[in-house]
Amino acid sequence: MEQEILTLQSSAKELLASVEDTAQLEEFRIRYLGRKGQFSSLMKGLAKVSKEDKPRLGQMANSAKKEMEALFVVKQQTLAATNNTTASHGTLDLTLPGRRPEKGKLHPVTQIMNEVCSIFESLGFSVAEGPDVEHDHYNFEALNIPAHHPARDMHDTFYISDSILLRTHTSPMQARIMETQQPPLRVIAPGKVYRCDSDITHTPMFHQVEGFLVDRDVSFADLKGVLTVFTQKMFKKDLPLRFRPSFFPFTEPSAEVDIACVICEGKGCRVCKKTGWLEILGAGMIDPEVFKMVGYNPEKYSGFAFGLGIERIAMLKYGIDDIRLYYENDLRFLSQF
Repeated sequence: MEQEILTLQSSAKELLASVEDTAQLEEFRIRYLGRKGQFSSLMKGLAKVSKEDKPRLGQMANSAKKEMEALFVVKQQTLAATNNTTASHGTLDLTLPGRRPEKGKLHPVTQIMNEVCSIFESLGFSVAEGPDVEHDHYNFEALNIPAHHPARDMHDTFYISDSILLRTHTSPMQARIMETQQPPLRVIAPGKVYRCDSDITHTPMFHQVEGFLVDRDVSFADLKGVLTVFTQKMFKKDLPLRFRPSFFPFTEPSAEVDIACVICEGKGCRVCKKTGWLEILGAGMIDPEVFKMVGYNPEKYSGFAFGLGIERIAMLKYGIDDIRLYYENDLRFLSQF
């Protein structure tokens, strides 16, 4: 058996040395290294040798096959280099500098999403993700938006069936988590959301971060404190915040949150329409009705929630006036970030 291995290895080397093109190389591979090749047949023959000789002969046969596989790769590379040189109708100039492939970068929306999550994680929030395809119950009813509620008119929803839809916000994670966990809770839920809307400030799919905190004695002042720290870290400036009364079915009281314009710092410019303010998110205290739906006692617990659009934050931070630029895959635009 030992002599058989040496003979096969010798004949394979001799034939490989004589190979002149890729067709002959493929024939060699099939004959010697293929699944039904001679080396495979040799390995199967090891079953017949004695137990004492099997380890030594097995190692020898395996070593011979690996050596031939390595020589095969070298021959393959040599033929490929020869073919490339011939195709170029000239010799290869080894003094030319190599072409370096361009390094990839994270999409600007991904960069902002990571930064937003990192800021809230530094404030003690954990990150939770949920399904893009959601039940009507979690998207609406568990958030105090029952059937025929006028608030549903604000959401141009992509329905898959009467009760299944593409989520219009990441707020369903609020109900999902509170159903299965007890306070204290401090959670953010980042992800994609979907609405039938498309213009320079809206896209049918965009990214949102829902955040909520539930505990004893949580107040609106706690909400203002968290959002103030977030905007300071996000925009690297001590920007004033303004809370305007608003309405959301799942928070009461509710507010729209503005920051002093990041372009003119509140002095008034074209971006802020001379008001000095830019809207960045919606927030409020979680409605007691939402607590009742998940089995929390609203007399015992209170909490706040907020939701912000990642593309909106990125537009403000980078001074971009058309949200569609994020999704046109123009490298001239994307490579700036």
